[in-house]
Amino acid sequence: MMLALVLALQAAVPATVVDPGPGPLGAIGQQKLPVRGCAAYLWTLDGNRQMIAMASADPAQVRLAIDGKVGDYARATQSDSIGFGFGGITQYRRDDVTATLDMAIATRADITAGATVTAATLRIDRPGRDTVVVPVGGLIGCV
Repeated sequence: MMLALVLALQAAVPATVVDPGPGPLGAIGQQKLPVRGCAAYLWTLDGNRQMIAMASADPAQVRLAIDGKVGDYARATQSDSIGFGFGGITQYRRDDVTATLDMAIATRADITAGATVTAATLRIDRPGRDTVVVPVGGLIGCV
């Protein structure tokens, strides 16, 4: 009975539906380079490769789509400077949401104003809700 219900629901969903992303996180869409400084553009590492975060160094914030609402979350703490205005571990907060970005970067000769994000996780904590940790990858671009 349960299998039949799952198959019926899958058939009812149009093929053009975009995967909302991992857990409460959704795609934020295409983002521009910052007016000044650097930004880290982060996408999921699954087959969908959706951009789910953009962290900027100035102003120090991260843009996320949580539960379908895109918003900017201000940097609260940062440790272990890794360059380009970013820390190895950075916490961002807004209202009751804490987003923690833990990332490592590498510079490359073929990237003149930025770097690659070689390993990273994005963790979302909200009181009374499950914690979500998503592996991400990306690029840093600077103006």
